[in-house]
Amino acid sequence: MSEAPQWTGPLPGHERFPYQPITRRPGWRWPNGARLAVYLGFNLEHFAFGAGLGACLGPASPHPDVLNYSWREYGNRVGAWRCLELFDQLRLPAAAILNTALYDHCPELVAACAARGDELVGHGHTNAERQGTWTETHERALLASCAERITRESGQRPTGWLSPWISESASTPDLLAETGYRYTLNWCHDDQPVAMRTRDGRHLWSVPYPQELNDIPMIVARQMDARDFFDLVLDNFEEMLEQARTTPLVMGLALHPYIVGQPYRLRHLRRALQRLAQARDDDRIWFTTPGAIARFMDAPG
Repeated sequence: MSEAPQWTGPLPGHERFPYQPITRRPGWRWPNGARLAVYLGFNLEHFAFGAGLGACLGPASPHPDVLNYSWREYGNRVGAWRCLELFDQLRLPAAAILNTALYDHCPELVAACAARGDELVGHGHTNAERQGTWTETHERALLASCAERITRESGQRPTGWLSPWISESASTPDLLAETGYRYTLNWCHDDQPVAMRTRDGRHLWSVPYPQELNDIPMIVARQMDARDFFDLVLDNFEEMLEQARTTPLVMGLALHPYIVGQPYRLRHLRRALQRLAQARDDDRIWFTTPGAIARFMDAPG
């Protein structure tokens, strides 16, 4: 005989924000009258050698897993630099979502992003560990130390956060607000920024971060061809432009340079970004960063 049902009424929730359908919200316009805001989430990561926890090109091997470690390291040595060249050619800003371990491993890469004027977003110290299982004390220390390191090394205090592996504890939004962050990229529940409740009433925005327009789940997990992935990106863009005629929206594109920085994939990334840059030049979109989106939402009026 089976056990009785566990849930018979309203289910436990997070209490961070209420349900609100996208079709029943007030309208507004982004800067320059645009209805669609677009940003690049450029993920720069470093992994502990012999410790695992990274996307895999091939089946994981006993440590040291040289194949998968070195494939990911290609992004820092080659792929990221080719992507930055492309961003420069098209005059596109980016949000560099970075592990602070990069300051020890390849500080030149972070310096190049900062010199471009890119937004620097906290992404933990390394993607070789997850924060969601830590105590509040250790999690708070991570958030504070990453903000301090980025500020000290690059002269730019991060206002946004993406957890390594998007791993949260029940207290992560509270701790983010308490340590001075203004927005999180961890939640993928909406196409607009959403204000999150925190335990002491401090303000925290959830800025949309994509799990579909994201090269890891689509190219690595679903094994989608680069041509098809960037066709998907452009299809998503055109559809969101259509939807944004009545509702202001946010479209993020999440990129990892060890994936899209491979030459044959970069060719298709180039094609997609050229289309987005043309839409920017035609004043059809606001090409921006998630931090600028959060600041716009904070602005009075």
